[in-house]
Amino acid sequence: MDSFAQKPGAPRAPRFFVLEQYYLRNGSQPGRVLAFLEKGALAARRRLGLPAPAAVLEALVAAHMPQVACVTPYDSLDQWMQARARLAADEDYRGALAAMEAGEEAPYEEYSETLVEAAPYSPPLPAALPALPQPRVFELRLYHSPTERQLKALHERFAGPEIPIFHRSGIHPLLYGSTLAGPHKPNLVYLTPFDSLAAREKAWAAFGADPEWVKVRAESIGRHGQISSVIQIALYRAASWSPLR
Repeated sequence: MDSFAQKPGAPRAPRFFVLEQYYLRNGSQPGRVLAFLEKGALAARRRLGLPAPAAVLEALVAAHMPQVACVTPYDSLDQWMQARARLAADEDYRGALAAMEAGEEAPYEEYSETLVEAAPYSPPLPAALPALPQPRVFELRLYHSPTERQLKALHERFAGPEIPIFHRSGIHPLLYGSTLAGPHKPNLVYLTPFDSLAAREKAWAAFGADPEWVKVRAESIGRHGQISSVIQIALYRAASWSPLR
């Protein structure tokens, strides 16, 4: 993927993202996890000067409901491991974790961590998004490719003609990457904010009808076959205190 590396002088984008997903059941679990993430994890990371989640999201539509997801950027794998070690040694963080885990009911059914390597064309994360009168919608998409060869072709298509078509259709992803350690490999994942569900529907309709996209897709299938065999989609809203919301 060196052929579409980031241009010299461009703002630096994170090299990795860690996607944490907490799979919950209705009751006390969502509130307990969100309280821990806000008053424990996020507060400790800021106090210690560690990378903090860019987005803390509550699922609107997902394979498992309810669900809370966090997306945290890192410049290196060492930075991720050092952050984990410093949190594990921090007394206040450990206290917040113990408070979340206290009680007869577990705080979650299970949770997962997926390590995502950012694509070279993934943009720098904004510090904030423009304020809206209503909560925006975040869409997380995962495209599974049958082979590594076809995943490379998928990245090349995104880095070439597809992203400009996205942008003129009203689709502006915050990040693009592929799972380095986690399920559904090989894949391409990306996270997109929309002003509303209606704005999302309008944007995807415009994209699907774009004549250049119809041509690009047909050419791509002709050269490489169907390069995304499974598509997973989840919709979220940001927690009220999420950095990106």
